[in-house]
Amino acid sequence: MYIMMIAAECAPVAKVGGLGDVVFGLSRELELRGHAVEIVLPKYDCMRHDHVWGLQVVDHALAVPWYGSTVECAVWFGFVHGRKCFFIEPRSPQSYFERGAYYGFPDDAERFAFFSKAALEFLLKAGKRPDVIHTHDWQTALVPVLLFEMYAAAGLGSQRVCHTIHNFRHQGTAGHEILRATGLNRPEYYGSPDRMGDGFGGHALNLTRGAILYSNFVTTVSPHHAWEVRHTDLGCGLGHTLHLHQDKFSGILNGLDYEMWNPETDPYIPQHYDAATAAQKAVNTDALRERMLLRQGARPVIGYVGRLDTQKGLHLIRHALWYALEHDAQFVLLGSGSEHGINEDFWHLKRQLNNNPDCHLEIGYDEELAHLIYAGAQFLVMPSNYEPCGLSQLIALRYGTVPVVRSVGGLRDTVFDWDFSSLPRTRRNGFVFEHPDHAGMDSALSRALGLWRQEPQLFQQLVAQGMACDYSWNNPGRDYLDVYEFIRHK
Repeated sequence: MYIMMIAAECAPVAKVGGLGDVVFGLSRELELRGHAVEIVLPKYDCMRHDHVWGLQVVDHALAVPWYGSTVECAVWFGFVHGRKCFFIEPRSPQSYFERGAYYGFPDDAERFAFFSKAALEFLLKAGKRPDVIHTHDWQTALVPVLLFEMYAAAGLGSQRVCHTIHNFRHQGTAGHEILRATGLNRPEYYGSPDRMGDGFGGHALNLTRGAILYSNFVTTVSPHHAWEVRHTDLGCGLGHTLHLHQDKFSGILNGLDYEMWNPETDPYIPQHYDAATAAQKAVNTDALRERMLLRQGARPVIGYVGRLDTQKGLHLIRHALWYALEHDAQFVLLGSGSEHGINEDFWHLKRQLNNNPDCHLEIGYDEELAHLIYAGAQFLVMPSNYEPCGLSQLIALRYGTVPVVRSVGGLRDTVFDWDFSSLPRTRRNGFVFEHPDHAGMDSALSRALGLWRQEPQLFQQLVAQGMACDYSWNNPGRDYLDVYEFIRHK
């Protein structure tokens, strides 16, 4: 099968979050299974050129219709750690992708509408006819609309589209000028609530609503999150649309890159280990304490690695810190927030606890330190308000670090409580709580620390069971191929 990924990110060349990891990891898994995969990306001026091999121009003058005229683009090709990637570089006064950052501009909707149009022009004029086009998030949500309404008649009539929604909070709203720019026009047609209207009585377009309507299949990044976005407010206004199209909507759990995250070969940790030698994690724990200026001793280390965002349950992260200090445990945090106020709050907490020998907060992101925390901590907390999939808990399991999580989204699909899960005891791998309050977190942490202190052999059994879980791209790769086959023959 020939699959074309069209996306705004692909790790590590252009990565802001988990979207980039998914595009790269899924593409590699599909190739390992014998399928041909190519990826189309914007050519950002801030992308990591050091991760691209053999970068060269393959089309000097791709003419993209835009606002009744044309914008000329250069198309580049290069290998990103083995993946075949095409990069579209528009030569326009707007400098759409020469901004020094990936997102965060007032014309983001226009920038990525242009990219969606240019990607299809590239496929059309380069003679590329993939069996399946896989688009991702709001940035490429116009691709299925443009494909069906314009490009099918121009020569892309047999292509099928799978669209993945990674985060329902960001749906891509735009004014009707996008219709004029792309040549779709007809605002009364596309702006109606049963097509791309935002559904809130305004005059905006909702690009993700359009992708749900026009795609042959739509996925989100975990089975439970697929239920949440249909039946709770986590759908952010798209629940009814998903209900109408439930026959082509499902959740497929994201995978984890098992080459990058591997305690047996990780270059960032001092002691390698596997499930049979997990006791050697203690060397990494000592190294983590030394790096974080914590006192050595027989105390468990509780860690948090991730963004500092309201989504992540900030009040419960703070509570876990104080709980650890009050119960003879240690706490380490690595993360930063996109909001100034949140960062200032955690900087204040860091200064308050600066001399505490059992706590260290690192405000920012450090890849090497992240690996050391996963390898050195005994527990990882993820008390998220919502979590479409989550990667931190998957990394923790891989490194024999027991996750303590709230039962939402992908966390519910991957972490099963040691005491109360309905699964057999041999398949349980962490501690889970239901409600986003102090009592729920206290219960889970109390049970976790109790097992570590009072039943060390059972705790090691729990560690081994977590490390035995397979959350690689193996199963998701098969699931996506099933979707592709389904829509090819639908």
